[in-house]
Amino acid sequence: QVQLVESGGGLVQAGGSLRLSCAASGRTFSSYTMGWFRQAPGKARDFVAAISWRHDYTWYADSVKGRFIISRDNAKNTGYLQMNSLKPEDTADYYCAAANSPVPVLSRGGFDYWGQGTQVTVSS
Repeated sequence: QVQLVESGGGLVQAGGSLRLSCAASGRTFSSYTMGWFRQAPGKARDFVAAISWRHDYTWYADSVKGRFIISRDNAKNTGYLQMNSLKPEDTADYYCAAANSPVPVLSRGGFDYWGQGTQVTVSS
């Protein structure tokens, strides 16, 4: 098993940037595909981005392509989500997730482990 703890959320103005971090502990972090999801109040938890364990594949939701960058540092057991050009519609709780599959289904059901989430609020 792997335990995940997110950090880096907060309040930012539209057009600004934030970097979320996901610290992993437990089983070897590098063996998992890592992903980020978000959930706005009253809405479903949606896929944002994912990265393969060897960094050779990344996947993004259309809504964040060109603005968000996912990365990971396996030596530090940490994943990141750099969020640029933030919009009010990016406001949500952001969750780090890990998947046993090297090519997971890019939905909530495709990931096996979850963090508790960090809140991101983008003001207009």
